[in-house]
Amino acid sequence: MIRLNCFFQAKKGHYNEALEAAMLLTAESQKHKGCIAYDVFESATRKDVFMICETWADEESLDAHAKTEEFALYVGRMEACGALKLEKFLF
Repeated sequence: MIRLNCFFQAKKGHYNEALEAAMLLTAESQKHKGCIAYDVFESATRKDVFMICETWADEESLDAHAKTEEFALYVGRMEACGALKLEKFLF
């Protein structure tokens, strides 16, 4: 099993746009083969930060997810709105 924590920090004025992209990516990703869990969490202490928490069955499923059109589209939108930092854990 693989857990990814993807932290996002928005540029000033771009939080809502990035959050919308994250929510659309989440809705699509939950349908992908091997997706165990996929959700977005907003920070209670920082108004410019959210986290996407993903759990995948295996590396093959994660790789397939990362090659989808919606991944490229929505991650591209988020990257245009701020900075992403990824943490990866293998179980």
